[in-house]
Amino acid sequence: METKFYEEDKLLIFKITEEIDDCSVQKIRRRADYEIERYMPKRVVFDFDSVTFMDSAGIGMIIGRYKFANMIGAKLEVSNLTQSVKRIFDMSGILKLIPVAQDLQKA
Repeated sequence: METKFYEEDKLLIFKITEEIDDCSVQKIRRRADYEIERYMPKRVVFDFDSVTFMDSAGIGMIIGRYKFANMIGAKLEVSNLTQSVKRIFDMSGILKLIPVAQDLQKA
């Protein structure tokens, strides 16, 4: 997972580069929580451009980061959803809660 923080926009981007399953979700969760706490962003975006597989553990991870971001006053969004990830998000209803970022020129 790659992390980018843009100070002027208070924007934190997580570009996930691996499959999201029960094994990888703990590592992603720890790193995301650390970076969110470290930078205290106003906006957090998870970029799914390189994700080829995600199971229900990924849904739980995203909802947990959504709650954590809300606790510190940040807005969480997702971007570049692959077809398989979008299908899982649609089935779970998560897109009713978490918006899809449209304006990520810097990502």
